Amino acid sequence: MKHRQGSVREAGFALPGVPAAGSMDSRRGRVIAVACTRFLGSRYEDVACATAPGGRRQHLALACVAGLTADIAARGHRASWSCSRDNRPSRLLAWTAGFRLTRECVHHVAGPVSHASRLAEAA
Repeated sequence: MKHRQGSVREAGFALPGVPAAGSMDSRRGRVIAVACTRFLGSRYEDVACATAPGGRRQHLALACVAGLTADIAARGHRASWSCSRDNRPSRLLAWTAGFRLTRECVHHVAGPVSHASRLAEAA
């Protein structure tokens, strides 16, 4: 599979003004990995990424995250990474990309409680 870096904007995937980096399958014209700013603060930009199942284990997400974090640093901001404690692939990618754990947070959600949640089991 032949990949081209930084082409998500050309493909119309990224919105103007939204920082993003990506990798495309040149033969099929599809984005197979992308990293973008999911939260933009005054000093921090929280990074999100996704890789199509067929593009996994090729370090494409890592390349996208590395490109985006370099852009974030060039803007004078600091890149941050947020994920669930149970999301091992995300935590490993963050670590490999140079992010270091500063604290673990508890996430709260509003709306219907899933039947699989501990709250439902306790009821």
